[in-house]
Amino acid sequence: MDELRARGRGGGPPRWWGHRDGEGPTEAGRGVGRWPWRSVVLLTAFVLVGSKFAAGRQEGDRAHLDLFACLLLVAGSVLLLWRQRYPALVVFGTAAAAMVYLGAGYPYGPVFLTVALGCFSAVVAGHRRAAWAAVGMLWAGHVLIAHWLYRWLPPSGDEAAPWNQELVVAAWVVAIVAVAELVRVRREQWDRERAERAQAARRRADEERLRIARELHDVLAHSISVINVQAGVGLALLDSDPEQARTALTTIKAASKEALGEVRQVLDTLRTPGDAPRAPAPGLNRLSELVEQAAAAGLTVEVLGAAPKLPPGADLAAFRIVQEALTNVVRHSGSRHARVRIEADGALRLCVDDDGPATGADAGGSGNGLAGMRERAAALGGTIEAGPRADGGFRVLALLPLKAKEDR
Repeated sequence: MDELRARGRGGGPPRWWGHRDGEGPTEAGRGVGRWPWRSVVLLTAFVLVGSKFAAGRQEGDRAHLDLFACLLLVAGSVLLLWRQRYPALVVFGTAAAAMVYLGAGYPYGPVFLTVALGCFSAVVAGHRRAAWAAVGMLWAGHVLIAHWLYRWLPPSGDEAAPWNQELVVAAWVVAIVAVAELVRVRREQWDRERAERAQAARRRADEERLRIARELHDVLAHSISVINVQAGVGLALLDSDPEQARTALTTIKAASKEALGEVRQVLDTLRTPGDAPRAPAPGLNRLSELVEQAAAAGLTVEVLGAAPKLPPGADLAAFRIVQEALTNVVRHSGSRHARVRIEADGALRLCVDDDGPATGADAGGSGNGLAGMRERAAALGGTIEAGPRADGGFRVLALLPLKAKEDR
């Protein structure tokens, strides 16, 4: 979804850019769309009509338009059908057709338009040398015809063209190629910007996916750990102490309800991206709820210190880190007592200790929980240290800046 929205924002080329003449998309160096026959038909008609009009203005100075002249004009225009697929060959073909047309003494006119379009397509497609070589060949051929070969070529009685005319022709050639080069550079810039936007969209999607994975892991791991412990208690006391078993079932119901609510909140952000959440994100102000849930799982938690006011992102990260640390104590420690110390002196310092010993093979912290805690801390510019203590317990130490950097 982010990628689709990024494509729809401004800053890129127009929608028709990759579809020359509206006939299909193109790639650098070659066209992959349909045949642009509509534009070629219109161009051919314009060239024929324009050349007929120019012939009337140059009657007596240039040769009369005959069938061969019309065939050359049509050939130069029809070659543009292949300008997307074979731009280098097309620009040379249009230049050759124009050179033969001029060599036969036919009137000046829109014949140069086909060369200009062929040159433009070749430059934009990346065939710069071919375009320069083709128009250079045409200009050199025109110089030879107008100043030397005119003696032996039609029309009879023709004279050498003035040199200032060649300067005008050269200026037009340079202008055409310069515009094509400008368009090529701009298209490459658009392509780079589009690739950067797509990459940024993929990066945001990956970050969002990791964030949701962390949220779901922290919510489900904590709640299911409580449910698992209380389910064991309920089964053990179902016959001998029904009242205690009822209390365990009540705890299971409360934990599952809370887990469902938080999971629903995470999923709502997927269904309606950009909308405000229905409930505020949890923070250290809900630390007492974690203590109660841990007590329901048979873990006594001692809290030392008070939490300062934190930015929303840092507050959520601190809550999840403490939640995951207590969940690991419930699941992997033989101790039924844990201590949470909160200190704020230039940075937020969270320390969660238990007296051990470890009861699981992964008590050393190689699971996804510790990895998620480290990702949360790193996203805010903080650090996480987790590992066994010398006396056999386990410690999770988080250091978060009070002015945490916000996720982009």
